[in-house]
Amino acid sequence: MGAAVTHFEINARDGKKMQEFYSALFGWKIDANNPINYGLVNTGLKMGIQGGIGQIEAGKQPFVIFYVQVEKPQEYLDKAVSMGATVVLPITVVPNMVTYGIFSDPEGNMVGIVEGPQKDLKPAKAKKPSARKKRTSGRRGKKSRRR
Repeated sequence: MGAAVTHFEINARDGKKMQEFYSALFGWKIDANNPINYGLVNTGLKMGIQGGIGQIEAGKQPFVIFYVQVEKPQEYLDKAVSMGATVVLPITVVPNMVTYGIFSDPEGNMVGIVEGPQKDLKPAKAKKPSARKKRTSGRRGKKSRRR
């Protein structure tokens, strides 16, 4: 079974400034009304994923990261390490919010893993076959006649 990318995160030196930048650029609605001023991004669309814009600690480099949802994050973190990854942030629980961790892949790219189900909550809708009528002539709406 696959694992879905469920969240992106932009971490900047000036979180508020970057929240304003991306909001103005893409028309995102960003809610940073929380104790850590973490900007939860609502793109306003059903397609794609939502994300967040936060502020890094002084002296750290800004970075962008995406999160993959898995049922057992510690198992995935252990597997990533066995394949050459390095733990950046061990599995961390933010009560009533999220359980997540971050690793750096063998090339140095950071990837987050977040706890959650690995199955679709709503099955994908099957597309119905087209009910369009077959055209029998080069002209619309008129059947060809044989003479």
